[in-house]
Amino acid sequence: MTIDDRLRDRGLVLPEPAAPLASYVPFVRAGDLLHVSGQISRDASGGVWRGTLGGDLSIEEGARAAESCALQLLSQVRAACGGDWDRLLRVVKLTGFVASAPGFVDQPKVVNGASDLFVALLDEAGRHARSAIGVSALPLGAAVEVEGVFLLR
Repeated sequence: MTIDDRLRDRGLVLPEPAAPLASYVPFVRAGDLLHVSGQISRDASGGVWRGTLGGDLSIEEGARAAESCALQLLSQVRAACGGDWDRLLRVVKLTGFVASAPGFVDQPKVVNGASDLFVALLDEAGRHARSAIGVSALPLGAAVEVEGVFLLR
Protein backbone atom coordinates (compact mmCIF):
# COMPACT_ATOMS: atom_id res chain seq x y z
CA MET A 1 0.00 0.00 0.00
CA THR A 2 1.17 3.52 -0.73
CA ILE A 3 1.19 6.43 1.71
CA ASP A 4 -1.79 7.86 -0.17
CA ASP A 5 -3.68 4.55 0.22
CA ARG A 6 -2.95 4.44 3.95
CA LEU A 7 -4.03 8.06 4.39
CA ARG A 8 -7.26 7.35 2.52
CA ASP A 9 -7.91 4.23 4.65
CA ARG A 10 -7.61 6.42 7.76
CA GLY A 11 -9.91 9.07 6.30
CA LEU A 12 -7.06 11.59 6.18
CA VAL A 13 -6.17 14.09 3.48
CA LEU A 14 -2.88 15.93 3.18
CA PRO A 15 -3.33 19.69 3.31
CA GLU A 16 -1.63 22.05 0.90
CA PRO A 17 1.87 22.91 2.15
CA ALA A 18 1.66 25.84 4.55
CA ALA A 19 3.51 29.03 3.69
CA PRO A 20 6.07 30.22 6.24
CA LEU A 21 4.75 32.56 8.94
CA ALA A 22 7.97 34.59 9.15
CA SER A 23 11.45 34.86 7.63
CA TYR A 24 12.34 31.23 6.91
CA VAL A 25 11.76 28.52 4.30
CA PRO A 26 9.47 25.51 4.78
CA PHE A 27 12.27 22.99 4.24
CA VAL A 28 15.95 22.67 3.41
CA ARG A 29 17.62 19.65 1.87
CA ALA A 30 21.19 19.00 3.00
CA GLY A 31 22.57 15.94 1.25
CA ASP A 32 20.14 13.08 1.85
CA LEU A 33 18.47 14.84 4.80
CA LEU A 34 15.39 17.01 4.51
CA HIS A 35 14.89 19.39 7.43
CA VAL A 36 11.27 20.55 7.63
CA SER A 37 10.46 23.67 9.63
CA GLY A 38 8.03 23.42 12.52
CA GLN A 39 4.42 22.91 11.49
CA ILE A 40 1.72 24.14 13.85
CA SER A 41 -1.47 22.27 14.68
CA ARG A 42 -4.38 22.92 12.32
CA ASP A 43 -8.04 22.00 12.68
CA ALA A 44 -10.18 20.40 9.96
CA SER A 45 -10.96 23.79 8.38
CA GLY A 46 -7.27 24.75 8.23
CA GLY A 47 -7.46 27.18 11.12
CA VAL A 48 -4.99 27.06 13.99
CA TRP A 49 -5.80 24.44 16.64
CA ARG A 50 -5.29 26.54 19.74
CA GLY A 51 -5.11 25.69 23.41
CA THR A 52 -2.98 24.59 26.30
CA LEU A 53 -2.43 21.00 27.36
CA GLY A 54 -3.27 20.48 30.98
CA GLY A 55 -5.43 23.60 30.70
CA ASP A 56 -8.24 23.66 28.16
CA LEU A 57 -7.15 20.64 26.07
CA SER A 58 -7.06 16.95 26.96
CA ILE A 59 -4.19 14.62 26.07
CA GLU A 60 -6.42 13.04 23.39
CA GLU A 61 -7.10 16.45 21.82
CA GLY A 62 -3.40 17.24 21.98
CA ALA A 63 -2.55 13.97 20.24
CA ARG A 64 -4.99 14.84 17.43
CA ALA A 65 -3.37 18.28 17.20
CA ALA A 66 0.05 16.59 16.93
CA GLU A 67 -1.31 14.30 14.21
CA SER A 68 -2.36 17.41 12.28
CA CYS A 69 1.25 18.62 12.55
CA ALA A 70 2.43 15.29 11.10
CA LEU A 71 0.07 15.76 8.15
CA GLN A 72 1.52 19.24 7.61
CA LEU A 73 5.05 17.78 7.74
CA LEU A 74 4.12 15.12 5.17
CA SER A 75 2.70 17.82 2.94
CA GLN A 76 6.06 19.62 2.99
CA VAL A 77 7.91 16.33 2.36
CA ARG A 78 5.65 15.61 -0.61
CA ALA A 79 6.42 19.08 -2.00
CA ALA A 80 10.17 18.57 -1.50
CA CYS A 81 9.98 15.19 -3.28
CA GLY A 82 7.97 16.51 -6.21
CA GLY A 83 5.11 14.21 -5.20
CA ASP A 84 7.25 11.06 -5.50
CA TRP A 85 6.80 9.13 -2.22
CA ASP A 86 9.45 6.61 -3.36
CA ARG A 87 12.06 9.27 -2.55
CA LEU A 88 11.12 9.18 1.15
CA LEU A 89 13.20 6.52 2.90
CA ARG A 90 12.47 7.17 6.58
CA VAL A 91 11.61 9.59 9.33
CA VAL A 92 14.85 10.35 11.18
CA LYS A 93 13.83 12.71 14.01
CA LEU A 94 10.83 14.66 15.25
CA THR A 95 10.87 17.47 17.76
CA GLY A 96 7.49 18.27 19.27
CA PHE A 97 6.65 21.43 21.18
CA VAL A 98 3.54 21.34 23.34
CA ALA A 99 1.86 24.43 24.77
CA SER A 100 1.63 23.32 28.39
CA ALA A 101 -0.04 24.58 31.54
CA PRO A 102 2.18 24.69 34.64
CA GLY A 103 2.69 21.19 35.99
CA PHE A 104 1.70 19.40 32.75
CA VAL A 105 4.19 16.56 32.20
CA ASP A 106 2.60 14.36 29.52
CA GLN A 107 4.16 15.99 26.46
CA PRO A 108 5.35 12.56 25.18
CA LYS A 109 1.75 11.28 25.12
CA VAL A 110 0.71 14.33 23.09
CA VAL A 111 3.54 14.02 20.55
CA ASN A 112 2.66 10.33 20.15
CA GLY A 113 -0.13 11.62 17.89
CA ALA A 114 2.49 12.54 15.31
CA SER A 115 4.78 9.57 15.93
CA ASP A 116 1.99 7.01 15.71
CA LEU A 117 0.80 8.42 12.39
CA PHE A 118 4.27 8.13 10.83
CA VAL A 119 4.55 4.50 11.97
CA ALA A 120 1.06 3.73 10.65
CA LEU A 121 1.91 5.22 7.27
CA LEU A 122 5.53 4.07 6.87
CA ASP A 123 5.87 0.98 9.08
CA GLU A 124 9.47 0.62 10.35
CA ALA A 125 10.62 3.55 8.20
CA GLY A 126 8.30 5.71 10.29
CA ARG A 127 10.08 4.92 13.58
CA HIS A 128 12.29 7.80 14.61
CA ALA A 129 14.28 9.55 17.31
CA ARG A 130 12.23 12.19 19.12
CA SER A 131 12.05 14.97 21.66
CA ALA A 132 8.85 16.25 23.30
CA ILE A 133 9.17 19.64 24.93
CA GLY A 134 6.71 21.65 27.00
CA VAL A 135 6.56 25.40 26.30
CA SER A 136 4.46 28.25 27.66
CA ALA A 137 3.29 29.47 24.23
CA LEU A 138 3.58 28.72 20.51
CA PRO A 139 3.09 30.90 17.40
CA LEU A 140 -0.51 32.03 16.82
CA GLY A 141 -1.52 30.34 20.08
CA ALA A 142 -1.12 26.87 18.53
CA ALA A 143 -1.44 23.88 20.84
CA VAL A 144 1.37 21.87 19.23
CA GLU A 145 4.24 22.40 16.80
CA VAL A 146 6.34 19.59 15.31
CA GLU A 147 9.47 19.81 13.16
CA GLY A 148 11.09 16.90 11.39
CA VAL A 149 14.15 15.47 9.70
CA PHE A 150 13.62 12.94 6.91
CA LEU A 151 15.96 10.73 4.89
CA LEU A 152 15.47 10.98 1.12
CA ARG A 153 16.97 9.21 -1.84
